[in-house]
Amino acid sequence: MLELDTVVKHYQSGAGEVRAVSSVDLAIAPGEMLALLGPSGSGKTTLLMLAAALLRPDAGTVRFDGRDLSTLSENEACDYLMNDIGFIYQGVHLMPRVSALENASIKLMLGGVPMREAQARARPWLERVGLGGHLGRTPDELSGGERQRVAIARALCGEPRLILADEPTGNLDSARSTEMIELLRSIAHERRAAVLLVTHDVEAARIADRCCTLRDGKLLDGHQATAEHHTVALDQRRGAAQA
Repeated sequence: MLELDTVVKHYQSGAGEVRAVSSVDLAIAPGEMLALLGPSGSGKTTLLMLAAALLRPDAGTVRFDGRDLSTLSENEACDYLMNDIGFIYQGVHLMPRVSALENASIKLMLGGVPMREAQARARPWLERVGLGGHLGRTPDELSGGERQRVAIARALCGEPRLILADEPTGNLDSARSTEMIELLRSIAHERRAAVLLVTHDVEAARIADRCCTLRDGKLLDGHQATAEHHTVALDQRRGAAQA
């Protein structure tokens, strides 16, 4: 469903050229959840933005369902993001002074779904992420983890074909983190959606069907990735023990 073929994306900075994504080949099938591990600054978020057609590659091709995303007009790219993509951003981006139910249903309403229908479709997703009793609460009445779960429900209620998740469990405790990753995997399997999960959490990545590692904009081979996973897991255990 999603294919990256020798994709390159570089940026210019004061220190010179930053190779955010460098000759990456990657494919995700319908019904598959792929976890992309890597440290901060490795190019993971840039790769998600390319998959969402929010950025265009400097070289190579990004395809969704066989279509080259770089050929989309501005309106077509907006339609793709609105109708085919469920994007779970690292920041929750909720509207203040608006209920969890309204926040979760806003994308549907922006897509032309009447408010009553949009809220009816959003409600079961809020229940599924454990917020059925908090539908009327505003963001300032929710914890950080609860706000993150509203954002997850918002991304899922349109039943997207491709889910792009940028550190979706960053504000959740370990138990909720596991629940949310398992939810994303179950959605991939149930609805034949493709899920690309960006994370630095090895434990979360283990729940996925497949795992890759990105470092300095490049995908590591199998032996490099295994060594990287062991190092990251060890660092996480040390951090947890110190905490």
